Amino acid sequence: MQNYHVALVLAILVYLISGPLLIPFLHKLKFGQQIREDGPKEHLKKAGTPTMGGIMFLFSLAVCLFFREELSSRLVVLLLVTFGFGLIGFFDDFIKVVMKRSLGLKAREKILGQLILAAVFTYVAVVFLDRGTGLILPGTAFKMELGWLYYPFAVFLMVGTVNAVNLTDGLDGLLAGVMVFTALVFLLLAHGWGLTDVRLFAAALLGSCLGFLFFNLHPARIFMGDTGSLALGGAVGALAVLTKMELLLPLLGGVYVLNTLAVILQVVYFRLTGGRRLFLMSPLHHHFELLGWSEQKVVWLFWTAAALFAVLTVIIVL
Repeated sequence: MQNYHVALVLAILVYLISGPLLIPFLHKLKFGQQIREDGPKEHLKKAGTPTMGGIMFLFSLAVCLFFREELSSRLVVLLLVTFGFGLIGFFDDFIKVVMKRSLGLKAREKILGQLILAAVFTYVAVVFLDRGTGLILPGTAFKMELGWLYYPFAVFLMVGTVNAVNLTDGLDGLLAGVMVFTALVFLLLAHGWGLTDVRLFAAALLGSCLGFLFFNLHPARIFMGDTGSLALGGAVGALAVLTKMELLLPLLGGVYVLNTLAVILQVVYFRLTGGRRLFLMSPLHHHFELLGWSEQKVVWLFWTAAALFAVLTVIIVL
């Protein structure tokens, strides 16, 4: 398991094997997705599709990485922070799907859990993983020492990333496909910088997203739920911190940023104008759907944007 190629292939195989077992099991438990009635009408037919498929992400990463002969400290931390955010998402999904509380965890509960987890991760990264408190802009000579200010900066980055990634989950194959490009860039950069443990994690993450797409492409047979989207967001934020890619993350994650900005602008405009809407619906992918675009067309647009952001990021770094 030292070879990252093996982690990539194994992650895909874990999905192909576990998916046909997990999906009927979730069906039997009636862990079906609840659909917003104010959203695109085409989504109503998705009601009842099994959710909490993010469990497959966590299982795949565990199989690929936990059972290695040696685990570096960075790899352990990457796994734990991913599982930690995934656990917050699992509680949220469980409350919504099993306990039938449509809103899941209260917003303050979810944010508090994210803040605590992000703060612990940042402390561990700086103190025990020698991350330091400086910022750089890869590919340039820019350097800035933040000192203690790095802690709130990194916590804000982590929590913001987790929620931005979560907002991007909403169409069949959308988030998993966008994540393919994000994970691929981290894989390439970690390979070029000799970060073998980070490279292995990014490879397993890439394989997990590719494997999930097999079941999540339109029409989706399973949704990842907050279990998956929060776990993926935590993984992206942690990778950015440990590779010192924080300043380029808004570019690499341009799709996540645009979706988040659309939500913020929608709320601000709604309040300033007394109820008028800037977009037909937010996040942004739903706006395109309500314009009459097919779900597949919207997904392809966002995948293309994610690919362009990924290419621009690599060009800057190189």
